[in-house]
Amino acid sequence: MAPVTDLPRATTWYTHLLGRPADTHPMPSLAEWQLTPDTWLQLFHSPEHAGSTLINIGVPDLDSALAELAERGLEADTSQEGAGGTVRFAALHDPEGNRVTLIEGRG
Repeated sequence: MAPVTDLPRATTWYTHLLGRPADTHPMPSLAEWQLTPDTWLQLFHSPEHAGSTLINIGVPDLDSALAELAERGLEADTSQEGAGGTVRFAALHDPEGNRVTLIEGRG
């Protein structure tokens, strides 16, 4: 869940991030995307908590994901390698300051 102050603005940003509109708006203060059969990303109007969330999203190919984001007008930080070389990641922040990290696992 990502708390936001401006749900329409945040919904637009996450639409660019995920490459598609929200799957559902079950109430006026909530937007949801189903990322996998068991995983949902929710935005909700909560000004007192906005900007305090860390979101991790697994991607199969970090370079491809970053290229797609750049085409949609979103720029992430420079990618980094995790300790032991088992993951690569890059982060960006939504308009509210919530941190979204894209993570590529390496077998």
